[in-house]
Amino acid sequence: MAKIVKNQGNPNAGKAWREAELIKAFKLNRIVTYQTPLMDEWLDVQMPILDAGEQYNFDKLLLKAQKSITGWSEEDLKVKFIGPVLELGHLNDDDKVVGYFDKTISATVEGIFLTVKSDFMFAKGLLNVFETPYFHFQEYKPFLNPSGEPMAQLLEAFLIAQVKNNDGNPIYGIEIIGYNWQFVIMNGKDYCASKPFNVIHKADLLTIISILRKFKFILETRLYK
Repeated sequence: MAKIVKNQGNPNAGKAWREAELIKAFKLNRIVTYQTPLMDEWLDVQMPILDAGEQYNFDKLLLKAQKSITGWSEEDLKVKFIGPVLELGHLNDDDKVVGYFDKTISATVEGIFLTVKSDFMFAKGLLNVFETPYFHFQEYKPFLNPSGEPMAQLLEAFLIAQVKNNDGNPIYGIEIIGYNWQFVIMNGKDYCASKPFNVIHKADLLTIISILRKFKFILETRLYK
């Protein structure tokens, strides 16, 4: 789960924002239906083509999730499952973008200071220094010790990224609640979330991998600068 970062010098740092509070404070527009042009484009995928090694890893990963995911801690979920899924989705480091786990990001957005620890961020960067964040996810483990609002934390990361990027491009990400994954896009003040995909279902997990690969294509052809 993304951790709230405390800062004694700012009254808003450390605030556990709720989704509704962010909507009011920043005049966001939550689109109830996920059938927006950007989301339609992102979710328009075919089943992925896996090579022999990827198929072997996929089969092990699916079986592992089906047997054990409800008993995993947050760190178990990240190390045993999310990391390998990101690899299969081609969200791995290259000479343009870097994946960062547990990276604190902050910015003043419309006069309000926001700071949050992004569970995973895919960004332009070098070594441990990021420059332009394109993709975030917030993961939350409801089965053991539930706390926090992952959607609110994800929206905070999006708002911070908009200020840092300052390019008007949409921000992409995922909200993860146990075995349910929802893809989320913020475009200006508008944001929407997809239907949930259940990772213990083979077809859904394959679709998630394809959607991640589709984001990599969108990043390389449209977002990267």
